[in-house]
Amino acid sequence: MSSLFACILLEHDLRIVLVAAFLCGVGAWVTARLFRRAMQTNGSQRIGWYVLTALATGVAIWCTHFIAMMGFRSGAVVTFDPFLTLLSLFICIVGSVLGFIAAGSKAIRWPSVVGGGLLGFSIAAMHYVGMMAFHVQGQVHWDLLYVVESGILGPVLAMAALYMALKGTARGTNAMAALFAAAILSVHFLGMTAFHVVSGGESVVSVHSEALRTMTMAVIGMSLIILVMGMVSYLIDDSTRAETVERLRRMALNDALTGLPNRAHFNDRLDFEIALAAQRGGRLALIGIDLDRFKDINDLRGHSVGDEVLRVLGQRMKAMQQVEQGRFIARTGGDEFTALYRIGISGDVTGFVSRIEQALSDPIAFENLEITPGGSLGVAIFPDDAVDRENLVNCADLAMYRAKSNPLQRICFYEAGMDERIRERRALAADLRDAISHNQLTLHYQVQTIVSTGRIRGYEALLRWNHPRLGQIPPSEFIPLAEESGLILSIGEWVLYTACREAVTWEPPYTIAVNLSAVQFINADLPEIVRKVLAETGLAPERLELELTESTIFADRERSLDLLRQIRALKVSIALDDFGTGYSSLDTLRSFTFDRIKIDRSFFSASEATTQTTAIIRAVLALGKSFGIPVMAEGIETYDQLSMLNVEGCEEAQGFLLGHPVTVDDIIRKGQIARLNGGPDGAGAVDMRRAESGA
Repeated sequence: MSSLFACILLEHDLRIVLVAAFLCGVGAWVTARLFRRAMQTNGSQRIGWYVLTALATGVAIWCTHFIAMMGFRSGAVVTFDPFLTLLSLFICIVGSVLGFIAAGSKAIRWPSVVGGGLLGFSIAAMHYVGMMAFHVQGQVHWDLLYVVESGILGPVLAMAALYMALKGTARGTNAMAALFAAAILSVHFLGMTAFHVVSGGESVVSVHSEALRTMTMAVIGMSLIILVMGMVSYLIDDSTRAETVERLRRMALNDALTGLPNRAHFNDRLDFEIALAAQRGGRLALIGIDLDRFKDINDLRGHSVGDEVLRVLGQRMKAMQQVEQGRFIARTGGDEFTALYRIGISGDVTGFVSRIEQALSDPIAFENLEITPGGSLGVAIFPDDAVDRENLVNCADLAMYRAKSNPLQRICFYEAGMDERIRERRALAADLRDAISHNQLTLHYQVQTIVSTGRIRGYEALLRWNHPRLGQIPPSEFIPLAEESGLILSIGEWVLYTACREAVTWEPPYTIAVNLSAVQFINADLPEIVRKVLAETGLAPERLELELTESTIFADRERSLDLLRQIRALKVSIALDDFGTGYSSLDTLRSFTFDRIKIDRSFFSASEATTQTTAIIRAVLALGKSFGIPVMAEGIETYDQLSMLNVEGCEEAQGFLLGHPVTVDDIIRKGQIARLNGGPDGAGAVDMRRAESGA
């Protein structure tokens, strides 16, 4: 080690050594940046970056060597062999190319070891070929120990440099620069420590002026190349950053699945097109597009199929998009698209809308399936229907909802007055939110009986809304509104709590059945809510029965079955409601053992039981017996229906014949139940503090 420092301090001009070290550091820094950029590319582009990186590397190694040699005090006349000098440059550039290619190869097991070895050996080979080009008048001696050390330390440091570089981080890049500079400097100065010159007897003279002049010009030229490399690397990085920003901008303005513009991009384009139409006195069509049956596709076929449908439809719409000509289509929601059409330039809007409708209706083939999604389209015109963005979008939405409500009319143009029903529906949704805070909701109870004996087995809790202006609102009208607005979560929890609080006071202790909404089942932590309600009300879990339809389970089958098992663990009964319609399948009964099957009321809606109805009822009863599940019939309104159920062996029934939904006070007046301890405070009225806190 002392010999190394003595060589640097005593046998070199320190000013020139510092210049050499500085240029070595700059070259190593440029090399590290270029190599990192090379690793971010692929194919022939990566090879080009490897060559550029190797050129910077070779120049850094070569300049460091020969600038340091200019500061070496040999004590004799010195000349340089031009051929060997250029050969040394060629060796380090070619070796660097091979080393970087090996380091970036996925086929090599230890790329940093192989690549670093090639790079390190090219540094050593360049140094000693360069020393062969260094002709000195005198006797030369080599210390083999330092030669071996330089040949080992250089490759080891180069391996470490590439190992850090392959991490792909900014810290790894900086570490590569430091380690690579250390590799170059260690090889050179260990090699110079091994180099000894014994003068041939002549007096000590300075380096030959011609050699010095040649070497100076060459080094200046190589140094300029290094500086140019640095500038180029900065320009490349700036260009890369610009490309990245542009790519992020495209990602921010376009939908990843379909490749179409997204909602943010659409809003910007809509503002531009409205301003352009106003400036030119033109007209603009806004087309709202909503896919039909897309929820069914997701529920029945899975989200992968749903994504494929959206992707194919996106491709079809993208083919119709001509932005410069005023045709613009964007994906603005899960199954919603919106289009703009510049009327007066692109031609008739009806033809454009018809082509969109056809694109939505053409079948889509995917994994041996043929899916025909279809869609509903609503069209509003600026400035005929609205003069600002918000109202124009609203008018298109209203026209689309009108088209969606009429299966025979897929395309609907906005007309003044057509939105009255939709406005009423929105106003009713707002009133429903007020109904929660103004205690307008109550529970009615419908009796469930044993067919063979007429004995009461329990009651089903049914929600009623007494609107202060419109009177009684049917559940079929306000329940969907509650599901769409999300109010069903707080309302559903209140219904469960109120029914349990009421039932716990009954004598006899009949069961109480409560319906679950699909939205409530999917979005709420249902098992925890049920557990909490039972704990707060004190109702025995065996007396609670939760009813759900099979379509609820299909929304997320595995998760739904897991929730049912958690609820079953609380000892709460679970009934499969509306069996025989919709998604009814034997696989659902096989996957989960329900406590009760309820035959849908639609099978008893005819005035007389038909042969087909009786056959279906017999099949469901046989199915229930084979699975060991009791069967209840809903919608019983005549004695003939009840008699038929008794003959066929149906165990339980529910319907107007047996009892209309009534308040709990009416049930008490009939003497069907009695209250323990006077019943809960305010029974029959809504304590919506719970609902408001949960909303």
